Amino acid sequence: MKNYNLTRRTFIAQTAKAGLTMGIVGASVTELLAKNTRNLAAFSSSTGFGQSPLPYPFSALAPTIDAKTMEIHYTKHAAAYASNLADAAKEEGVDTSKPLEDVLSSISKYSVKMRNNGGGHYNHELFWSIMSPTGGGKPEGKLLTAIVASFGSYEAFVTQFENAAKTRFGSGWAWLVVDSSNKLVVSSTPNQDNPLMDVAEVKGTPILGLDVWEHAYYLNYQNRRPDYVSAFWNVVNWKAVSDRYEKLV
Repeated sequence: MKNYNLTRRTFIAQTAKAGLTMGIVGASVTELLAKNTRNLAAFSSSTGFGQSPLPYPFSALAPTIDAKTMEIHYTKHAAAYASNLADAAKEEGVDTSKPLEDVLSSISKYSVKMRNNGGGHYNHELFWSIMSPTGGGKPEGKLLTAIVASFGSYEAFVTQFENAAKTRFGSGWAWLVVDSSNKLVVSSTPNQDNPLMDVAEVKGTPILGLDVWEHAYYLNYQNRRPDYVSAFWNVVNWKAVSDRYEKLV
């Protein structure tokens, strides 16, 4: 079985083959991203069972997310979800050639191990994809129009999303979701659940998600989750979020 618990040295060696190495002398973040559009696009399509290469260096989202937090988050926490998901899929006879979304949509039929690790893997794959070193600003075009139609204004949406993230008790996620009527809604889920799951209180397809587990922010923000939530907007890749939205409606 593939070992997803990568050391930093192993990660750099593997991502170097795809042009993602952080050791490229003189290469800017923009150049690194430009060379890896395939990896970025992979995050936007259906989700596989293996961990995708991180589409930017560990330090790329600083100061919003510091390099050490990103390294631990990706190589330890997210990698463990991918590894445990592979184990669960083997144990429960899941066809891993099909999208993970197929399993999540009927997660109540599977084990707690599948639910926790399938959700954890999907959530993190989406999370990496909707952030960028060149992120921030506001959405544009169809997505902005839909946000204003659903929430009254972009600012009202931000307030609602931040409240969902800040008030999620314990560990979990905040989401911007396209529901079955193609309307945008904000929700939150506990632990590693997500809106794709048939057990979710608010169901739909997430296009934006924020990890509010303490491991996502504690080194830099300690107990100041609201500060982390507010800083998140500085790295949101609205182009990626818009692409996800336009594929659904």
